[in-house]
Amino acid sequence: MKSHYSEAPAARRDSRHTLAVIVDNEPGVLARIAGLFSGRGYNIESLTVSETEHERHLSRITIVTSGDDAEITQIMAQLDRLVPVHRVDDLTASGPVVERELALVKVTGRGEHRVEALRLAQAFGARTLDATISSFVFEYTGAIDEVDRFIAVMAETGVVEAARTGVAAMSRGPGQTG
Repeated sequence: MKSHYSEAPAARRDSRHTLAVIVDNEPGVLARIAGLFSGRGYNIESLTVSETEHERHLSRITIVTSGDDAEITQIMAQLDRLVPVHRVDDLTASGPVVERELALVKVTGRGEHRVEALRLAQAFGARTLDATISSFVFEYTGAIDEVDRFIAVMAETGVVEAARTGVAAMSRGPGQTG
């Protein structure tokens, strides 16, 4: 008797990739890039956009996405074909990368919850940006998993709101990418 398990498709090997996309800073560019992802069923896990070269009107879009090697190659090729795109770099594939994300986390509570929130924020190295009698707003910057952990720990003390910037990333070393 033949097992059905032997006919199961091989497990996909999706991996997380951080892409740096240099584009003309003009209306509609972000919509075209987002449309490319949604139209082909790719997910954007994090998206950060900012003008990086004012004189040349260039912006850097940092996209975190997941897929197997073929999908990442396809995403990069499709991005590279868009007219306002100057360059697409897979920072993950190019070597060691520095990635950081900033989070603002609002915690409410009184008494012991308030003291615990402040103690935990200090243990993580978060900055207190605002304090009232019943709330704090903390700023925390770190790697994605560290930000996730900070928010999860702070949730026990009464998080009412969290805002995250998305990933900012750059390859390590002297060379320029993205």
